[in-house]
Amino acid sequence: MLYKDLCNEKVSALSFGTMRLPTNDGNDSDIDVTATASMVEYAIKNGVNYFDTAWGYHHGNSERVMGEILSKYSRDSFYIASKFPGYDLSNFEKIEEIFNKQLEKCKVEYFDFYLFHNLCEMNADRYIGNYNGVVDFLVEQKKNGKIKHLGLSVHADTDVLESFLGLYGQHIEFCQIQLNYLDWDFQDAKSKVELLNRLGIPIIVMEPLRGGKLANLSAENLKMLNE
Repeated sequence: MLYKDLCNEKVSALSFGTMRLPTNDGNDSDIDVTATASMVEYAIKNGVNYFDTAWGYHHGNSERVMGEILSKYSRDSFYIASKFPGYDLSNFEKIEEIFNKQLEKCKVEYFDFYLFHNLCEMNADRYIGNYNGVVDFLVEQKKNGKIKHLGLSVHADTDVLESFLGLYGQHIEFCQIQLNYLDWDFQDAKSKVELLNRLGIPIIVMEPLRGGKLANLSAENLKMLNE
C-alpha cells in the first residue's frame, strides 16, 4: 500500500468509502454487516487505514455499522472520517445533537477527520454565513480534541468554494472534491484543483470512478471515450 502525508498523518492512498456498502435484499438501510466486516478486515490486512462515513449514508446506518466493526480494532490502527450533514438545512438547527450522536454511533471519542459535508449552492448561504454558529462549533470541537483535522467536501461551483475559503480557509486543513476524468470538465474539477493548490490545501478525491459507473461503461460511452 502506498501512503500519503495528509495533515501530518500517514494515510493510505486508497481509502474505504461507506456510502455504498453491501445490503440485504437491496434495502439500502439494511446493511449486510457480515459482508461489510469481511471487506473491512481485508482492507486493513492490505494496508487501508482511512475509513470515510457520514450521517446520511445508508439512511443513517453507515456510521453505526462502521462503529461496530471498527471498534474491534485498535483505535490507533485506523483513521475515521465523518461529516456534518449540511445537505439538509434542518440539520443546522441541531448541530451539537448531531455531532454528539455521530461520536456515539461511531463508538469513538474523537474523529480523526471531520468535514463540512457537501458545500453546494443550496446550502452555501448557511455555511458561508456561519448559520447557527456551525463553523464556530466545529472549530471549537477541534480545540477540544473531538476533531483532529477539520475539512470540507464540496460539489459547489468554484466561486462558492472560493467564497467559503476566503472566510474560513484558515480552519480548513483539507478539501474533498469529486475528481475523475469525466468531472475534470463536467463539474469543473480542474478549477477547484487549481484553487486548492494555490491555497496549499490538500485534496482528497471522492468518486474517482463515479460510484463504479466509470468502471463499467456502456458501449455508447466507450465509443465516445475512444473518439
